[in-house]
Amino acid sequence: MNTILNLPGPKARAILERDHAVISPSYARAYPFVMDHGRGTDVWDVDGNHFLDFAAGIAVTSTGHSHPQVVKAIQQQAEAFIHISSDYYHEPWVTLGEKLNQIAPFEEQAVSFMTNSGTESVEAAIKLARYHTGASQFIGFLGAFHGRSMGSLSFTASKPHYHEGFYPLMNGVTHVPYPNPYRPILACRPGQDYGEAVVEYIEHQILGQTLPHREVAGILVETIQGEGGYIVPPPGFYPALRRLCDQYDILLIVDEVQSGMGRTGKWWAIEHFGVEPDIVCAGKGIASGMPLGAMIARKSVVTWPLGSHGNTYGGNPLACAAASNTIDLIEKQYLKNAAEMGDLALDILNEMMARHPSIGDVRGMGLMIGVEFVKAKDIAARHTKEPDADLRERVVYLAFERGLLTLGCGKNTIRISPPLSITRTELEEGLHIFEEAITLAEKGAQPHVSGNGH
Repeated sequence: MNTILNLPGPKARAILERDHAVISPSYARAYPFVMDHGRGTDVWDVDGNHFLDFAAGIAVTSTGHSHPQVVKAIQQQAEAFIHISSDYYHEPWVTLGEKLNQIAPFEEQAVSFMTNSGTESVEAAIKLARYHTGASQFIGFLGAFHGRSMGSLSFTASKPHYHEGFYPLMNGVTHVPYPNPYRPILACRPGQDYGEAVVEYIEHQILGQTLPHREVAGILVETIQGEGGYIVPPPGFYPALRRLCDQYDILLIVDEVQSGMGRTGKWWAIEHFGVEPDIVCAGKGIASGMPLGAMIARKSVVTWPLGSHGNTYGGNPLACAAASNTIDLIEKQYLKNAAEMGDLALDILNEMMARHPSIGDVRGMGLMIGVEFVKAKDIAARHTKEPDADLRERVVYLAFERGLLTLGCGKNTIRISPPLSITRTELEEGLHIFEEAITLAEKGAQPHVSGNGH
């Protein structure tokens, strides 16, 4: 049994009080963790409590917290210059563009537009798709999360409160079911791949009945849904979607903000499906925690002219230096480690599922793994698949009190998304704490802390 930490400690409580007075209440805080410092997978709060980080700042600290090589690159760049703006040129920006061209998930040369975040990458993709095609309409997916700025928010469809109070959104987005194999919405023919069934629905019910295909600029999809529950689609989905886009001259835009940069054991999750997209939206883990994103597109698609899109911080030199070194580290060490540790985690979690009726499903690729919780007193009752959001929340908090940072996603899922640098020992220790929290939650244990930092 792991020691229960006294959380939040006195220093954390003092900072929480200051935070509540001056920081926007719109931020959804998971629990009252106030970070002091971190190294790799290890983090410490301001009261000296130690934790293993299985959330990685929402899949951001891909090389671990404060990797020495990344820190050194940022320091060296800061000593040279911190900012010059996108009105000028600098080598770190070009170097990063070259590296992104090398790892882009398509054969054609890649051209990148650097942003400050994933949602900005999505906004850039929306604008480019409209400009390049001359069409104005898009298809998105239920359960999706693409960001909170007005364009990306119009595609986001995972929780209604993201939209509440912000209508009218950007027009021109039609949502269709995402192919969730665990919770299918559409009917399938016997033996049919559910992903292919969803694409048939798009073709026959959407394009065939309501939305003229010539008006569709692009289909925007998270390769693996993130906030919606870490949902991996069936293998037939992306090949069928690519064929549909080719048939009707629609751009295939994949949001790899959370699933990209080696998280799934390949540079991009779409590579697991043998399909080449037209545009990739990147962010989160691209720079080990520095604010950076990128819209990476086939050169033939980047037809917009001078001044049609831009930003002040595009190609920020500090972030570019961090990103180039992040790519080097992932390529040399952590891509392979993510695949190997991901396989190990899935094995351990599937064994765990056999012992715990509350675990309805375990799914994922590499170190992007979702554990979904259901209401079931025994293994036989698990087939009802009734979501258990309350138990999920208690597992998150009980794990936190025992020194493990996790985050929920979807209504009743916990994500396992540690740094790609995680060791076998750290992984096994963290999953041991995770199972202990599940055992306690199944027995009705209540955590001492609550959500949103209160």
